[in-house]
Amino acid sequence: QVQLVESGGGSVQPGGSLRLSCAASGSIFSINLMGWYRQAPGKERELVAVIGNDGSRRDADSVKGRFTISRDNAKNTVYLQMSSLKPEDTAVYYCNAVIRLGYGDYYRDYWGRGTQVTVSS
Repeated sequence: QVQLVESGGGSVQPGGSLRLSCAASGSIFSINLMGWYRQAPGKERELVAVIGNDGSRRDADSVKGRFTISRDNAKNTVYLQMSSLKPEDTAVYYCNAVIRLGYGDYYRDYWGRGTQVTVSS
């Protein structure tokens, strides 16, 4: 089976930085998109940033210029470098990957369990 394991969350003051990592493991044939979503208390889960296996990226307007998504295809790992953090960035951050388990198989969505990011003074 496939597992996505996030790391790097924590508490930081406004203006600070954090780097999230997410490694996919298991019987993986190929990974298409990898990305990060977040869910704040009382709100719906929202896209933060996604990156294709060709390096193409899409960021939410709320994080443009502050967050940078990247990936290491050899390690099946996606990163999110977060800078200039704001209290409104406080949320549980979830890793997502669109993965195919075998040749001819369909791509399916997989999710990590989430990591808490808290921005507070």
